[in-house]
Amino acid sequence: MTLREYVCGFVVAWALCACAGSSLVTVPVEPSVSPQQRLVAVREAGGGEDTELQVQPLRDPQVEDLRLAAERALAAGDIETAVNALNQALLIVGDDPAVLQERAEVALLQADYERVERLARRAFDLGSRVGPLCRRHWAAIEQARLARGEDLNAASAHAQIQACTVAGVTRM
Repeated sequence: MTLREYVCGFVVAWALCACAGSSLVTVPVEPSVSPQQRLVAVREAGGGEDTELQVQPLRDPQVEDLRLAAERALAAGDIETAVNALNQALLIVGDDPAVLQERAEVALLQADYERVERLARRAFDLGSRVGPLCRRHWAAIEQARLARGEDLNAASAHAQIQACTVAGVTRM
């Protein structure tokens, strides 16, 4: 065997190993779904019936102003201003599940899927285990996992969405 044959054989073997190894390591990502579409899916998951119990805590007026500023910024397409407003709100009330969820949803728009899951998970841990906000937590986690190509983990998050729904009181 000549040196040239040896080197060619080595290069071919290395390329085959690299291809085989990369197929085990890489995860297919769902590129056809935009961050905006993912956000719509999260917010739709939160929609509920009028009879469903919803807890609305009293809010610090400054935090409410920052949340409204973030909402206006998002409506205008200014993600960075929304991030800054929600980060300021979290400095005031770092354990508020609704603010954490809103920040997770902005992270979804930024395609920062690790942060989305971390914030939504923290919001779920601190908040109510039922209702629209609970469904939004799990829908955000589901979307982050789907975006990272973690289909099996996304399916487990999707199953949690239904566990957040509790039938409300039927009024006559």
